[in-house]
Amino acid sequence: MIIEKKDIIVDGKHQRPILMDVFYDDRKKKQPVIIFCHGYKGFKDWGAWDLVANTFVEEGFFFVKFNFSHNGGTTQQPIDFPDLEAFGNNNYIIELDDLASVLDQITAPNFEYKQFVNQDSLTLIGHSRAGGITTIKTSEDTRITKLITWAGVSDYEQRFPKGTAFQTWKNDGIYYIENGRTKQQMPHYFQFYTSFIENKERLTISKATKKIKVPHLIIHGTDDPTVSLKEAENLHSWNPKSELFLVEKADHVFGAKHPWNKETLPVDLTIITEKSITFAIL
Repeated sequence: MIIEKKDIIVDGKHQRPILMDVFYDDRKKKQPVIIFCHGYKGFKDWGAWDLVANTFVEEGFFFVKFNFSHNGGTTQQPIDFPDLEAFGNNNYIIELDDLASVLDQITAPNFEYKQFVNQDSLTLIGHSRAGGITTIKTSEDTRITKLITWAGVSDYEQRFPKGTAFQTWKNDGIYYIENGRTKQQMPHYFQFYTSFIENKERLTISKATKKIKVPHLIIHGTDDPTVSLKEAENLHSWNPKSELFLVEKADHVFGAKHPWNKETLPVDLTIITEKSITFAIL
């Protein structure tokens, strides 16, 4: 039967816990592992991600998803953003370290669910901003055997404020983005930018993409209003051995939303989940 274990605490490197979920079939040993990473203003329990997890498990995978330690959630309230101070102090290096901690947990000799996982088959899936995180991590961590990005970004630097907005951010030390769903004013401290500049070589997604040697699937919706289709095309051009899979008319979240109260996946999310399963099995 399919087992769900929620809110497992993983000790990270940045003084805040990482909450992890695992989904697996307790009748099967050595299941290949999928590690799913949420995007900007995302969380592991968003929308239809549980349904995605169960779909993978039904096809023989051990599925892992987690909250980045500084995504704004807490152990008591992992959904939405009760800890905006943590959110404001997040940066790309923290997220890379969090993913490393999750990988360390899953590949540890004493991993609680070791009998159910094939530690030699680790596929990363990164949505949106985490497309960059998973791409960078894949380029530098030989434990990862396949990479899949869903609506992934191709350039972090271009996403920072420009001109007067940047100068105001630098002077004030903070700027805010409104969350369209929760209406929260979500802070970004200026350390987000300085951390990027200090680690720019590592955080340049184009350089990471060119280093990838493992199978690489790039999935994108043609009507994505958040991350341009051009970014998927850029990623593909930097790694010509990658596979580019486009979903006609699909948006940034492939038809899903939060909350998702239906018992089935939206059509576009079904398409990309099935495509990802086929890619990960081969």
